[in-house]
Amino acid sequence: MSAIALLAFLGTAAAGAGKPQFSVQVRDGSFAGLDGLDPSVSWSGYTDVGDIDIDYGIDAAVQPTDNIASLPKSIWGKASKSFGAWTASVRGEVAGVDFGSAAIEMNADSADDDLSIKVTGSAGGSGFAVSEVQATKGIDSNGARITINPRYNLETEDGDIEIGYSKDDTNVKITASRDAQSVTVSQQIDENNRVAPTLGSDGSVSLEYERSLGDGNSVTATLKPNEAIDIEWKDASWTASINMPVDGMSIGGADVSIKREVSF
Repeated sequence: MSAIALLAFLGTAAAGAGKPQFSVQVRDGSFAGLDGLDPSVSWSGYTDVGDIDIDYGIDAAVQPTDNIASLPKSIWGKASKSFGAWTASVRGEVAGVDFGSAAIEMNADSADDDLSIKVTGSAGGSGFAVSEVQATKGIDSNGARITINPRYNLETEDGDIEIGYSKDDTNVKITASRDAQSVTVSQQIDENNRVAPTLGSDGSVSLEYERSLGDGNSVTATLKPNEAIDIEWKDASWTASINMPVDGMSIGGADVSIKREVSF
């Protein structure tokens, strides 16, 4: 009854905002009875206070329970405001109804300068603690697009930089840190097929292949030798994910997840 009450509340609130999104997912690849299902409902809304835009939403489980407070998986809110060419926003998200701490994300973007800055951290009883800082600078040159994205994690004291280059049907991404480097080259073979091999400085290799099925649907397969084969099939509101461990020439049992989204 509490699950029905929550859906009724979201449906009523949605009259002045967005419609709730309902999804059912197989949990941990388990098909043994209804306990393997993980139904959830997401809802978001929008309003403004003066010149500040406010977005908010909730992601909740849909399960029989007599405690509605146990249903929310996360609750979030976001405030945005423009200052000339810059747009600044702050987003906070709490897990369940634990309002003692929140994950915080702050963004500042300038379309004129092709520059964005993001700071992530957490806020709680001990104040605000920054966990990561990053910036992205874009450069357009001779029909090509170049992006430079330095990142630094204050918790681990590790940093890296990601450089992207795209022109026509080719995209190159280079990620470098003190300990490791990798290069990904994505090539659009034709209208429906794309391949993207990745080489790591540690000798690791992976290959991603994407096949477009039209209307936004696709099948993506990623091979990581001696690790796993991952397949994702998107078909309208259905998403199926398959993970198969690989050890040499041996392929282990598949872990399957199937998700269906329903719009009210």
